[in-house]
Amino acid sequence: MCGIFGVSTPKKDQILEDVYLGLYALQHRGQESAGIAWIDDEAHLQIQKGMGLVHAALNQEKLAKEKTTCAIGHVRYVTAGKSSLINAQPLHASYSKGHVAIAHNGNITNAEGLKRDLESRGAIFQSATDTEVILHLMAHEQNLSPIDALIKSLSKLRGAFSIVALIEGRLIAARDPWGFRPLTIGKRDGIFYVASESCALDIVKASYVRDVRPGEIIIINEGNIKSLNIDTKATRRFRCSFEYVYLARPDSDIDGHSVYDVRLKLGQKLAKTCPCPQGDLVLGMPDSGTIGALGYAFTSKLPFEMAIVRNRYVGRTFIQPTRRVRELGVQIKLNPIDNLIRDKKIVVVDDSIIRGTTSKIALRFLREAGAKEIHLRIASPPVKFPCIYGIDTPTSSDLAAAKMDVETLKKHIGADSLCFLDIEDLIGSIDLPESELCTACFSGNYMEE
Repeated sequence: MCGIFGVSTPKKDQILEDVYLGLYALQHRGQESAGIAWIDDEAHLQIQKGMGLVHAALNQEKLAKEKTTCAIGHVRYVTAGKSSLINAQPLHASYSKGHVAIAHNGNITNAEGLKRDLESRGAIFQSATDTEVILHLMAHEQNLSPIDALIKSLSKLRGAFSIVALIEGRLIAARDPWGFRPLTIGKRDGIFYVASESCALDIVKASYVRDVRPGEIIIINEGNIKSLNIDTKATRRFRCSFEYVYLARPDSDIDGHSVYDVRLKLGQKLAKTCPCPQGDLVLGMPDSGTIGALGYAFTSKLPFEMAIVRNRYVGRTFIQPTRRVRELGVQIKLNPIDNLIRDKKIVVVDDSIIRGTTSKIALRFLREAGAKEIHLRIASPPVKFPCIYGIDTPTSSDLAAAKMDVETLKKHIGADSLCFLDIEDLIGSIDLPESELCTACFSGNYMEE
């Protein structure tokens, strides 16, 4: 998770509000902190960050008055390090070669080993994030320029890292050689943008240029783009399949594939794999299950109803840090429409089951609303394995499908029937070769270190 955004313009302009808006569009990727870094009139690095949502963490009025040529931003979802201001990004540092600011989406799997080595050589870490490892690796490359130091540092990393950085007044973007997390480039009137998802380009009226390629480093300065490569041999790609299932916004395109189209196909394939001929209607669990439900209803020729209303002022429950907050969030967030549900045999389509918290509470609400039968259909395979590349499921004990078989899970969450999509249908819906996708959370097939 986490969302990153960067802007570079040939001449000083009020582009910080663009960063603010871009982060707003990426708010679904992180809700715990937000921050922006930019170069001021005296070529000094400035940082503004805070806890909470973008509008609470950042001062929009102040940002709108600033002029700069280069800026980066970040919204945080905790995977490494606690939820606190010291861990909020962008992280910044000053060393003998100048000022550096960096924002990171992903999880560096060899960060602990690198950190121990750096500490043995005198490094002192201020935060608990894996991102800080990159800054210290750069500082230990005294014979290299800052950008060359970054390139060499990135070649030592394993796991997922899409980054934006400010180095020597230039905007740098990079994507790990395996392509775990998305990163896209846009342009508007000579201004270049880099964002975790294309939906963030839309809000600033930037046209899509292309995705940053796995293993590519982009240097943007004065309206020009230079492309370099990270010197790491990657035998295959590991683009995150869960981005298409849940993480990304449906109005985004990732690596040339529409998230909306993928989710619609997932629902259509689910209807064939897991039919429910006795159902009276299909409804989707807002919001990430809604498009799959449309596909399911179309293929199964059952009526679709928006029978669960989502409170738009409540954030995502899966990415809330504690169980109690997640449970309260579900109760506040979802409200069924009783007269559409009462005495009906309903097919409920959801994107996934992670901890099972949302499903169990939501199905209880539907029972209380008078549903005669509830048939739960999941538009992805069972999530049985922890993600070590940037999603907060550190152990299998957190995952409902890892602890229970389908029959036991069905009883646990209170469904009359439960069925998951096959992994082959997931891969087919994304329409990328299996060798291009990471399905580790479903299959347990992790990247070999």
